[in-house]
Amino acid sequence: MNHTPAQQTGNPLLDLTANPFTLFAAWMSDAEKSEPNDPNAMAVATSTPDGHPSVRMLLLKGVDERGFVFYTNMESRKGGELLANPHAALLFHWKSLRRQIRIEGAVVPVSPQEADAYFASRSPKSRLGAIASDQSRPLASRELFEERLRETEERYGEENIPRPANWSGFRVVPDAMEFWQDRPFRLHDRAIWKRSGTEWNVTRLYP
Repeated sequence: MNHTPAQQTGNPLLDLTANPFTLFAAWMSDAEKSEPNDPNAMAVATSTPDGHPSVRMLLLKGVDERGFVFYTNMESRKGGELLANPHAALLFHWKSLRRQIRIEGAVVPVSPQEADAYFASRSPKSRLGAIASDQSRPLASRELFEERLRETEERYGEENIPRPANWSGFRVVPDAMEFWQDRPFRLHDRAIWKRSGTEWNVTRLYP
């Protein structure tokens, strides 16, 4: 069985003096070099106001000190849950590095300008699909969706495809970021950064 360097020697211990966003950027950079597909993939957990959770895989589309951004149909299940209960948890898991990051926080909509800019950056087919799809709702047949997609393409072509009013993005504003990495013999290294005003307090955790 082949082992990655991280498996052979264990990851170096977490630097508790680091800013969590700086550490996230470093780990994402490592993942972009080692993960075979979608290093920006993350599990996004939401909940109804009465506590029924749901989770799905999405792609991170932006990150800065304000938070972590993804986009969706606002009328989808996750969109409806986030509008009704604006809190979410994210999980990044990079198997090649044996690392993961858990993020929790409040959720706010991105600005229309941000949503417009990202929508315009997508491929024409993806933009047309966003218009044609009633995301998460029942679909009588695949053929029906493909027909709607053809009709949408005939209406707009591949230029000047407008962002639908029900399609936008959310930003998760973290109040906690936990970093976990594998160490030999399951003596893993964990630490959690918690926001306190404009500062971050960090605590190392037992494996």
